[in-house]
Amino acid sequence: MTVVKSPLSDADLKTVGEALRGALVDLVDLGLVAKQIHWNVVGPRFRSIHLQLDEVVDIARLHSDTVAERSSAIGVTPDGRAATVAAQSAIGAVPEGWVKDGDAVRVMVDALGAIVRRMRERIDVTADPDPVSQDILIALTGDLEKHAWMFQAESS
Repeated sequence: MTVVKSPLSDADLKTVGEALRGALVDLVDLGLVAKQIHWNVVGPRFRSIHLQLDEVVDIARLHSDTVAERSSAIGVTPDGRAATVAAQSAIGAVPEGWVKDGDAVRVMVDALGAIVRRMRERIDVTADPDPVSQDILIALTGDLEKHAWMFQAESS
């Protein structure tokens, strides 16, 4: 069933739709992972990491909504279901239970690094078919790279 007519050609819609769906999956998982670690982080740097994780959750949720709405606007149904996220996310397994502050930082450095790499690929493939979607991906990647930098600085 097609409810929203896309302004894009079928080929462009496939490319952009895949990029947006992948971005949504990664953002939803990032929000979940950051919140899981937020609840379980322990150690001397607890407070600063705890607060930074909340910022990552806020950014992931904000951008996931923007990406999902862009997807809908071009006629691609967003899919943020748990099964889809679990099957397609770039983020690896997260430790169960308490997470020492240094381990929490390493998990976030790895998670953000994996997502940023995939976002940059999505930026490249959306350049010609849909600069509007590309612009959204550029903005969210800038925010993710900022947090990647901050967590990397924590790990030094």
